[in-house]
Amino acid sequence: MSKTARFLAIDFGAESGRGVIGAFDGEKLFLEEIHRFPNGPVRVGDSLHWDVLRLYREMVNAIGIYAAKYGSDLEGIGVDTWGVDFGLLGKGDSLIGNPYHYRDSRVDGMMEKAFRKISKKAIFENSGIQFIKLNTIYQLFSMVVDKSPLLDIAETLLLMPDLFNFLLTGRKVSEFSIATTTQFYDPIKRAWSKTIFKKLGLPLDIMTKQIVQPGSVIGPLRPWIAEEAGLKKVSVITPGGHDTACAVGAVPMETSKCAYISSGTWSLMGAEIKKAIITPQALEYNFTNEGGVGRTYRFLKNIMGLWLVQECRRVWAGKGKPLPYSKIAAMAKKAKPFGPIIEPDYEAFMGIGDMPKMISAFCRKTGQKPPKDKGAMIRCALESLAMKYRWTLEKLEEIQGHKCEVVHIVGGGTQNKLLCQLTADCTGLPVVAGPIEATAIGNVMMQAVARRHVANIAEAREVIRNSFPVITYKPKKTTAWDDAYEKYLGIVEKAKAL
Repeated sequence: MSKTARFLAIDFGAESGRGVIGAFDGEKLFLEEIHRFPNGPVRVGDSLHWDVLRLYREMVNAIGIYAAKYGSDLEGIGVDTWGVDFGLLGKGDSLIGNPYHYRDSRVDGMMEKAFRKISKKAIFENSGIQFIKLNTIYQLFSMVVDKSPLLDIAETLLLMPDLFNFLLTGRKVSEFSIATTTQFYDPIKRAWSKTIFKKLGLPLDIMTKQIVQPGSVIGPLRPWIAEEAGLKKVSVITPGGHDTACAVGAVPMETSKCAYISSGTWSLMGAEIKKAIITPQALEYNFTNEGGVGRTYRFLKNIMGLWLVQECRRVWAGKGKPLPYSKIAAMAKKAKPFGPIIEPDYEAFMGIGDMPKMISAFCRKTGQKPPKDKGAMIRCALESLAMKYRWTLEKLEEIQGHKCEVVHIVGGGTQNKLLCQLTADCTGLPVVAGPIEATAIGNVMMQAVARRHVANIAEAREVIRNSFPVITYKPKKTTAWDDAYEKYLGIVEKAKAL
């Protein structure tokens, strides 16, 4: 057996962050979580921010915990985060303020204002990215509209994983997969879109000149961090800066005729492709071309996902009725099927608020009786998600021109067995669920590719298939699902008029 190579994945999610060790013995990969810490928005006045310096300290803590347990040898450190958000550096590379959270209200109305300066069609043709108001383009445009003084002193914009990489190494580069989430990266020219920047008056000079691929070595860890931890010289590596790029990299797919869902707070559903699809159809259905690993694109849709459930749980806990996810799942399973239906991507559901109240209001506005209890509320959310997945699958097949044979689900959402079965039943396709820790796995394996322990992403996926179990859910399709889906399509049309 070859010597075990160890990597440290720093994985930031919308609710928590963690440090995960990946140990690769040449045949199988083994994971160990060594540090977990909370994450989430911090309200300051009327604004939502990320507590970036605390998160940085938690990264350094994770590195120290690794060294204390395993000694000075570490093959690499890789950071992945959520998309679209960024930090600004000023003179002397000082951080200017706390980065804004993507759910901050400063983006409200910015898409419409942007379309007065450049058409929706032109933005899509120059970016290939779907339209969501929280995208980087509208966050930065809001600063231009508001004449933010921060832009007067900003010298560099770094998206979140790039910012953390800078804090770890002192090197300022942008990673490809996270760069594409901005909606101002041009996948055809493979550079920041000068057209978009010019039309919207965005400051192109603050963008990094270098955009690197996943699996690139950025540079060595800052000496003081290595010395404080007791490490030898260790490289910081770009895995896939966007957490979904890492998660999709860990999908154990064996055929191109498959769809994937990276399931968590958001559901990212799509296919892995070699070349961006920038067509009128893709624009009409609001699909996106985000960067992937192995020089691929993730042709997908962002769907609201388990945020609907998470917010219901948070609200109930705030009213003195905390419920574990296991209890919530059991209540939903017992609830009567095919009750009220919602459009998961209804804009009101995107913000932080009383989700049960908002779901009930949506039902009334669309002529439905609201869910009668908590179990019915969660079942409503999960069945509606399954129907959104079916709609997305149909459009994906239409655009690609071929049928899918299987749906892969990876990430934390694989633990929601009811949602996995509902997805199989609604789509009529087998659902292969797993691995659960897809993001950390993809992060580690891209580091392994960079350090040449595996040759490429195909070989990495073979390691993943040999290392982690999956569960297959066979469809139990009934005409009731077809009837419910027709009702869903009608509800979606009603939602557009609200």
